Amino acid sequence: MQTKTIKMAVKKRIALIAHDNEKKDLLEWAKFNKGSLAKHELIATGTTGAILERELGLKINKLKSGPLGGDQQVGAKIANSEIDFLIFFWDPMQPQPHDVDVKALLRIAVVYNIPAACNRASADFIISSSMMTEEYERQIGDYEVGRGDLLK
Repeated sequence: MQTKTIKMAVKKRIALIAHDNEKKDLLEWAKFNKGSLAKHELIATGTTGAILERELGLKINKLKSGPLGGDQQVGAKIANSEIDFLIFFWDPMQPQPHDVDVKALLRIAVVYNIPAACNRASADFIISSSMMTEEYERQIGDYEVGRGDLLK
C-alpha cells in the first residue's frame, strides 16, 4: 500500500472526550496540563467541552454530545485532517448506548495514524513528548490509490 504524509503543525489540534465516569479524571488531568493545553487548539464533545471551558478558562471548540453525534463529528474531523491528537478517557467497565460510535472513533484514529490516549498515563506520555512542541509528519495509508480500478 502506498502512503501519504500529513504534516502536523507546532500548534496541535487536540480532541478531548470523556465518558461520564471519566470526566472528573479528564478535568484533573487537564488542570494539571493547562499550560501545555493552552498552546494548542482544543476541540471537545459537548458536555466535556462545557466543563473544561468553564473550569480551565480556555477556549474550547465544542461539538455535539458524544451520544448525539459528537464522537462521529470528531471522527469526521480526524478523517479530514482537522484533528492531530485524541484524548479519550472512556469507561471500559460501563456499557455505552453509543458503543458502536466509540469503536468507530477509535478505529478512525488508528486508520489516520493519530496519537490516541485512552487513559491518564498514555495522555501524560504523549503530552510530555518533545514532539508536542514541534512539527511532525505522520504517515497514513493511501486507501484512495487504486480505487478507480475497482470501479471499472
